[in-house]
Amino acid sequence: MRRLGWVAVLASVVAGCVSTDDQRLRDYNDDGVLLFQRGSYQEASETFQAALVLKPADPNLLYNLGQCADRLGQQDKAEQSYVACLRQSPNHTDCNHALAVLYVRSQRRKDADHLVEDWVRREPKSAAAYAEYGWLCSLDKDYPKAISACQRAYELDPHDVHALNELGQLYETLNRQDRALNMYERSLEFQPHQADVGLRVSRLKAQGVGLPHPD
Repeated sequence: MRRLGWVAVLASVVAGCVSTDDQRLRDYNDDGVLLFQRGSYQEASETFQAALVLKPADPNLLYNLGQCADRLGQQDKAEQSYVACLRQSPNHTDCNHALAVLYVRSQRRKDADHLVEDWVRREPKSAAAYAEYGWLCSLDKDYPKAISACQRAYELDPHDVHALNELGQLYETLNRQDRALNMYERSLEFQPHQADVGLRVSRLKAQGVGLPHPD
């Protein structure tokens, strides 16, 4: 479910305490997000770069630059931005996934395994890390291990949308559309503005899928 096309939005500055630089930073970031959403990746990249001058080493801006480079086919540049982001914020969920995807896409599966396994070792109570490990297992079609990892993620944090979405996709693959629908609907409860998840829910309901039946 998690694919390229998502950029991070910087946290809003508290009203009444906005400096000129804070406002410029927010304006640059807002413009960059809009440009990215329109598919103007080069212009978005330049805008995020301008924001980075105001807030050097900001992990979200570094991640956003990586997303722009990824969309522009600049793999080396994307990797550099993702690695720089993770130096500042090692548990940045979307960046860990984006870098793992980049490694898999470029036939560097061992690097992806190392990245994710190291994350799980460092953060054994991170639901996002276990969900990412489940995603890797699903690539190998090792569905029992993938479900086990995602269920562990769910136990750690029942609100984690990454775990819920990964479980939904796994259940779809295993022809348990009722369970998949349940996972997607829970995910939308916690994060409503997920267009791709909403489309999956609509599709499953149009197929007549309902609540899970007891095993």
